Amino acid sequence: MALTGLELHHHAVRMRPDAADETLGFYRDVLGLEPDPEARDIPDVPLFWMDAANGTQIHLFGVEGVSSYARRPDQDPFTPHVAFGVPDIAAAKKELERLDVSYWRVGRAERQQLFVYDSSGNMIELHQTGTCRCDKRTRSRA
Repeated sequence: MALTGLELHHHAVRMRPDAADETLGFYRDVLGLEPDPEARDIPDVPLFWMDAANGTQIHLFGVEGVSSYARRPDQDPFTPHVAFGVPDIAAAKKELERLDVSYWRVGRAERQQLFVYDSSGNMIELHQTGTCRCDKRTRSRA
């Protein structure tokens, strides 16, 4: 079996911290995306969560190198990644364990985020649907 019910929620990319204003301008003025006005603040990390027309987001993080939030260099939540919502994060965790897929996590209970790497080194985030502002349909609950 595999994970099921995945929904694409956001793609996280890095920007140079010193280019935050210019990067925001590009995504807003060239690509036509608007920043989520209620995106959470993360101390010492300039960020913008840009809304796409289909209710998903692009997360722009102003980080260079390994962030101060990393447990280890390979466990940095500010590494570029794609994020999927799953119907049940606990069930997803059990399935990853059953499949012997290494993961690391941030957060607790239904608000936890699981991070895995594919065989090409791309980082993927899994979080429970309804717990992240990146899904516009569920923002009132997140």
